[in-house]
Amino acid sequence: MKSFSSSSFAGQQAEPLDLAHAAVSHNPQALFTDFQWFLYQGQDTVFFTAFSKTSFDQDGLGNLVAEMVALAPQLTHGFTGARPGHPFPKHILDAITSVELVDEFDGYPDKWLGKSQDILEQNDLPLFRVMAAVRRNGPDAQGRASVIQVRSSHALLEGSDSALLTRSQSASHGTMSDKANKLSLGARLKGVLNGGFTAITYIILANLLASPEKPWGFKTLALKRHRLRLLANKLGVRQRSLLFALVTHALNGEGDEKAMSRKVIGAAYTMLDTKRNDADDDFFRVRALEAKFAVIEDFVDYVRAVDDTVAAIEQKDITKFQVMMNAMFKALRGINRVLPALPGKRFWRFNGGIHVVLTLVPPHRTYGPMTHGMVEPIYCGAWHSATNIVTFCPSREYVTLSFSMETRHLANVHKVEALLDDMERRAVTPRKMPASVACSSS
Repeated sequence: MKSFSSSSFAGQQAEPLDLAHAAVSHNPQALFTDFQWFLYQGQDTVFFTAFSKTSFDQDGLGNLVAEMVALAPQLTHGFTGARPGHPFPKHILDAITSVELVDEFDGYPDKWLGKSQDILEQNDLPLFRVMAAVRRNGPDAQGRASVIQVRSSHALLEGSDSALLTRSQSASHGTMSDKANKLSLGARLKGVLNGGFTAITYIILANLLASPEKPWGFKTLALKRHRLRLLANKLGVRQRSLLFALVTHALNGEGDEKAMSRKVIGAAYTMLDTKRNDADDDFFRVRALEAKFAVIEDFVDYVRAVDDTVAAIEQKDITKFQVMMNAMFKALRGINRVLPALPGKRFWRFNGGIHVVLTLVPPHRTYGPMTHGMVEPIYCGAWHSATNIVTFCPSREYVTLSFSMETRHLANVHKVEALLDDMERRAVTPRKMPASVACSSS
């Protein structure tokens, strides 16, 4: 049942829905792929939030959720009593939605952000919540009548789903791997061996070396896309490289005492890749890559080095790391099936030397009934235990940055804008941009 296609929900075909219901009747996560299982077990969560010109009440918010579930039927999965592909009854909609009245929007959306572990506490409710804060006296001077937030288990939603829903488009997944594009036996075997070895190694190291829980916090930042575009062109780098460099350089700090590393910042970043293969996950579209950014004090030299690093990584076989990760997820699930005490709670607090995860989601451009009245900036983010994450969400006018990380790093977030201001004023020696860079900066 792992390859069950949620695309069948759209047609409400009885047989696939009955098969899905039978599969989850004894194990609510039976239809989860190994990647989904990993994120569910790690209690990873994601969020989407934005202001709106619409003043929501409980019924209006319930109708919005019903539309969202119709476009993203995977939201009907994963909880006790779930009927995959079927609409939620009103008592379920009421239980997972909430509306509150507020005097002003001061502090939003940051004051709302958190780990969202509450959505996993009641196992007979869907693995997501939708909430709205409505201004008591009507729209403010900017025309904002409410702010809305969707919080979900990461096992159900990824950045591309959020982008599709923002455009009122179907976010149904179906089978995401390409069974016709087969990896070589050698590549698959190597991935399986590396994944299995990594799973066992991580379990051992995590239970020995995992750090205790640390103070955690959340913060957002909104930057004008036009500013970033101009600066990327001025520096001769991709906009993505500029974002990665701005964040990592600012968070690492100045001088000899670095907040992350004096020599190399270990980063994982994500991208969408249309060249799927048979070893890809059947649910997630995203592909993860690993990068090491050499620490350089001068930002111009640093951002260009980051750009060169990203280019070198993506000119190679970008499937290798994801194949290994998928194999690791599969191995962990198999070990857990035999030994339920493993991988253990400490495992989820072990980051394997990665200082920060950089996630660039697809552009979020509002269109259609799902986001009628919604205004920019739009924020997306994620939480994973003991993992510093920065999520970049581009829309028409803004790119928003959502920081989920140790509170000690949040003290450096303001340096991102200061660094941007400084680079805009600074005269730099032009660097001829390769065609691929020019295209990605447009």
